Amino acid sequence: MAREVTQEAFAADWADGALVVDVREPDEYTAGHVPGARLMPLRTVPARCAELPAGRPVYVICASGNRSRTAADWMTSRGIDAYSVTGGTRGWARGGRPVTAGAPEHSA
Repeated sequence: MAREVTQEAFAADWADGALVVDVREPDEYTAGHVPGARLMPLRTVPARCAELPAGRPVYVICASGNRSRTAADWMTSRGIDAYSVTGGTRGWARGGRPVTAGAPEHSA
């Protein structure tokens, strides 16, 4: 089962340059995402999991926390140090934290 991280703990790690993977669909990501988050839609995670670094925490985020738990479970089962961000991007934005709109500059 995926480990979860609170918004507060995630915000601190994000400020220190944490690797963030957004598993929402491209249109959701474009509408607003955590700055620096890499897009990897949930349906692509099984095929793209090997692209993620070993030995470095990966913070997985979606809209509310459901898809990120699924993705983090998958990643964890493949040996990736993955954490699902509780509350997702909605919680991040509700907390007054920065959100960036626009197409992905890169994907995970």
